[in-house]
Amino acid sequence: MNKPKAAFLKNYGFSLILIASIAAGSLIGMALQERAVLLKPLGDVFLNMLFVIAVPMVFFSISSAVAAMPDVKRLGKILGLMLLIFVATGLVSSLLMIAAVKVFPVVQEGLQLQALPEYQPQQISVAQQIVKALTVSDFNELLSKKNMLALIMFSILIGVAASTSGEKGKPFVQFLLSAKAVIEKAMSFVMLYAPVGLGAYFAYLTGTFGSQLFGSYVRALVLYYPVAIGYCVIGFSVYAYLAGGLKAVKKFWANIFPPALTAWATGSSIATIPVNLKAAEKIGTPRDIREMTIPIGATIHMDGSCLAAVLKIAFLFGIFGVSFSGPQAILSAIGVAILSGVVISGIPSGGMLGELMIVTLYGFPIQALPLITMIGTLVDPPATMVNATGDNVVSMLIARILNGKGWMNNET
Repeated sequence: MNKPKAAFLKNYGFSLILIASIAAGSLIGMALQERAVLLKPLGDVFLNMLFVIAVPMVFFSISSAVAAMPDVKRLGKILGLMLLIFVATGLVSSLLMIAAVKVFPVVQEGLQLQALPEYQPQQISVAQQIVKALTVSDFNELLSKKNMLALIMFSILIGVAASTSGEKGKPFVQFLLSAKAVIEKAMSFVMLYAPVGLGAYFAYLTGTFGSQLFGSYVRALVLYYPVAIGYCVIGFSVYAYLAGGLKAVKKFWANIFPPALTAWATGSSIATIPVNLKAAEKIGTPRDIREMTIPIGATIHMDGSCLAAVLKIAFLFGIFGVSFSGPQAILSAIGVAILSGVVISGIPSGGMLGELMIVTLYGFPIQALPLITMIGTLVDPPATMVNATGDNVVSMLIARILNGKGWMNNET
């Protein structure tokens, strides 16, 4: 076997296995149709294992990265750059979807609102939302995937405490590093089941929901899927090029398929964290950057959600005969999209809160909420893929700014 072929198989071998298993699962789903639900438990096993291992992986990855960081000032720089780039990429994705809906109006001609029961959301103040997002009232609630942002805040706190505890804290720092290594090894065992789990899940998705793709929301899907995939392919290639030239682009695409496919199949950025961290390690992103950016980005960096938020706004404007034009409409759509993709996404049930914000901010009747909730459900696979893979390329940009041009050549 020649070296180029061996290198190709080393980089893409597992990705090709995943693609083959997903393709086989999709064909099985099309053949079985509704009966494909029988295969769902096989996919659920994989999804549950990812969710279970994601919580300890986030804690040990972030806390050990912070604790082992020799320069606490570097932590502040990473966090600051991370938030700045999150907002910047959210702005780019929002502007892209605005341009797309102007060229290809999203509402299908003749689409009518149906009578729906009125939805009465629980009224939560902004202050309560912030408290609920950043903290929990009991320690055991930190162990739930529903409170990932609170877990991240706690992990940073423990890491900073360990880092500043001097000699007495060194054994604890070593424990965090050792635990992280054990969790990573456990994750490698879980991934052995990935071809079966992802194949079964795609069979279920194709067999159960395939017909919905040709319903009344087809225009939204036809618009969103190519825009999201195009943003991922072209936009993230540009970001990777800015991070390290053609070498960075090649390394990014050589390693990003496992997290991209995992995100698409599971619909969860959190479940993709372990696979995403492994991909970032292979790319060469410094450990402290990747282990800080990717877990945090899984909860508060959602370029795919920014794309979806603009789509939902344009959808409602079309249904109710409101012109989606003018500076006020465009600027408000950008603001709502960035809030949905960068801020509200970190709040528990943030997807529903973002959709509720769209409905109430523009004064649409509450019956409009289920309509855009359906859009959110149908575009979830590519949106999650963009969300998760975007975290990886942002970590590359941060590495370029903090570590200079040669960041990929350093041993990390």
